[in-house]
Amino acid sequence: MTTATLTPEIGRSALPFTDRFHPERPLEVNFYRPAAHGPDDPVVFVQHGMLRNGDDYRDFWIPAAEKHNILIAAPTFGNEHFPQAEGYNNGLVIGADGAVAARDNWLYGVPARVFAALRQGGVTRLSKPRIFGHSAGGQFVHRMLATQDDVPFEMAFAANSGWYTLPTLERHFPEGLGGLGVDQSALARWFAYPMIIFAGDQDINTGDPNLPAAAEALAQGPHRFARAHFMHDFARREAGRLGLPFNWQLITVGGVGHDGAAMSRAAAAYWFEGGRIPPIEELQLQAAPVL
Repeated sequence: MTTATLTPEIGRSALPFTDRFHPERPLEVNFYRPAAHGPDDPVVFVQHGMLRNGDDYRDFWIPAAEKHNILIAAPTFGNEHFPQAEGYNNGLVIGADGAVAARDNWLYGVPARVFAALRQGGVTRLSKPRIFGHSAGGQFVHRMLATQDDVPFEMAFAANSGWYTLPTLERHFPEGLGGLGVDQSALARWFAYPMIIFAGDQDINTGDPNLPAAAEALAQGPHRFARAHFMHDFARREAGRLGLPFNWQLITVGGVGHDGAAMSRAAAAYWFEGGRIPPIEELQLQAAPVL
């Protein structure tokens, strides 16, 4: 099989990508490539929210891309081929018949294969990029870290997730990792990864119609901010109980609700400006809440 290649042009672009494990489910990758970006400069993957608006999420990162010379790649999983939470957030792990799909068919391997296509196209020589996901994209990112044997990203943010897959084998996916054929070594790998749970402290709307409301989600808290704390506390206790190293962080972004643009600005500043979380006045500049 011929190895896929991707070579985005300077500026904004959107290129088709057909994953070899999902030839019947084409997707699009929205890119921003600064004119000065070279093969040793940073690459950030951005996972969109439930609106499947990778173009918007790409655009949220353009100011940082220009300032810090970052290539932005936003794989976009459209509703036509990747419908509902099962087809995106939950990674096609569980089929319509309730059976666990073959591991190669889980969507969580797609971003790594997109990155491999960028390397094949000569766009980057980096061994690992970074990844940021917001809302449904935050769900995608943390489940990717939980289920991939070889994590393909050096740093990862899971921002404002609606609910979480807990690091336990005692609850079935997507509430936990039970039923997937993984063992405690998967938990050890996930706990050791420096995952950042990024939480806006105003993401507290309990009436949001897009807030997951199944019993398993409600058990994690009444809103997204509470659920971020629940996830971090649960994981820290579980790692301690198992005697495993724990490298996660929970970072609060003050004044921000369920706003993908503002959270993107905060993540960019944290990564590329020495761990800085900008004040709310800066984060809300030209920002509008986008799921």
